[in-house]
Amino acid sequence: MTRLVTSESVTCGHPDKVCDQISDAILTQILKNDKNARVAVETFVTSGLVSVMGEISTDYYVEIENIVRQTLKKIGYNSSRVGFDYESCGVLVSIDSQSPDISQGVDQIKDIDHKRQAKSSLNYLGAGDQGIMFGYANCETDELFPLAPKIANELALQLVKVREEGTVENLRPDGKTQITLEYDGKKARAVKTVVISAQHNENVNEKTLKNEILKSVVRPVLDKYNFSKYNLDTSNFDFIFNPTGKFIIGGPRADTGLTGRKIIVDTYGGIAHHGGGAFSGKDPSKVDRSASYALRWIAKNVVAADLAKEVELQVSYAIGIAEPVSLNIDTFGTGLISDDKILQGVKKVFDLRPAAIIRDLDLLNVDYTQTSVFGHFGRSDVSFSWEECNRVNELKDACRSF
Repeated sequence: MTRLVTSESVTCGHPDKVCDQISDAILTQILKNDKNARVAVETFVTSGLVSVMGEISTDYYVEIENIVRQTLKKIGYNSSRVGFDYESCGVLVSIDSQSPDISQGVDQIKDIDHKRQAKSSLNYLGAGDQGIMFGYANCETDELFPLAPKIANELALQLVKVREEGTVENLRPDGKTQITLEYDGKKARAVKTVVISAQHNENVNEKTLKNEILKSVVRPVLDKYNFSKYNLDTSNFDFIFNPTGKFIIGGPRADTGLTGRKIIVDTYGGIAHHGGGAFSGKDPSKVDRSASYALRWIAKNVVAADLAKEVELQVSYAIGIAEPVSLNIDTFGTGLISDDKILQGVKKVFDLRPAAIIRDLDLLNVDYTQTSVFGHFGRSDVSFSWEECNRVNELKDACRSF
């Protein structure tokens, strides 16, 4: 059966991603200096203005305005000519402390060394909120990640790279990518359509820029997939560039941005389910983030252990309670043993209490700015603890015992 699968990504200059990067830069700076901090930071950007809101409980004083401006500078918003200027924009900050109604269920072990705590103490860190989270992996790529969102993210990364290196001139920070693949059953056979929107300077010839983007962005990415095990046909696809005809006004000047509005780009590109909770700006006591990372870790180890070719897990929590309310698994008929046996093995090998997740994935020592653009999963350009296949043998042994 032939079907089409589409995923998208965005560059670091996209307004929503600007917000994710600011929120995660604030979070990372705080956690470097206060491992016991509780952080939930939302950022809002519009023309000439950045507003940082949320709840932070910490003993560390963080220079939020400086972090905002340095993040904008790094992205490339360094002049009103490109639509946003890190030096002259307004920065508003409205921060409160975490609600005591939440902290009474979450903060009971805040003074315990997370890397040395005894197993019995892990019950004392309750989930930071209720909710459902998902994790997914398949055998489609070396990263055990779906192919369409992987290529979409790599196109966005390459678009940023050629702008920053000057390989393609006249580009500005905002941009979006999208790819449609044709599948025959479970196997990707051909690239059908590539869509790229790239912000650019005035007085640019769109046809010339399109050819440069095709040569320096699209081809270098796609050419990696038309050989070896992928054997993806990239010879005949539609390339749609700046479909409105021009893209001069972009970034926060063109569209309001908000933390957490690119949650599908952040995860599995629409291939798997999403629980609805955003990641950026949240410390790992918030299970929206930490449990999603843990389930990706588990899913990847399941596939790496050859227990299934595709797997999705769902977990749920109640606020203030450490143990998950539920844990489910679906291998979509690809499991070498029953889903129930794999689930029992997962429960034996992996501890999904928030404190255990934080300990096992070392989530208090992550540079979260690296996660805030180009996806949290399936990356080959950076290394994350939740991408490690380090419990494969334990999981195999556990599943054999059932």
